[in-house]
Amino acid sequence: MARLRELAKVIRSKNAGALLLTLDIMFDNEEAYRTVFNSGVLSPRRIASLYNLSDNQVEIIAFEVALAIKITIPRHTIAGSPGDSDVYGAQQHAPLFDLEITAS
Repeated sequence: MARLRELAKVIRSKNAGALLLTLDIMFDNEEAYRTVFNSGVLSPRRIASLYNLSDNQVEIIAFEVALAIKITIPRHTIAGSPGDSDVYGAQQHAPLFDLEITAS
């Protein structure tokens, strides 16, 4: 068993407009990508639980040719509005680091 941070080359977040965040997970080899993708850990239900969302607010897009997975979720606070503690959305990926990945 490994953690996502051990298998991914890059895990990052950023704004996708003022209302959405994108979480990008990129791999440097096909084996790591397939291990994570096939594990089923990156499901809408799992991501929703990490970010206090409902399943239908999570969109997961696999880019196999780029060995990457993109997750789009709504921001809890509109970027730049009062109370926003991360205007660029660049610090929102940390909940993904410790996801445990088991090969299926």
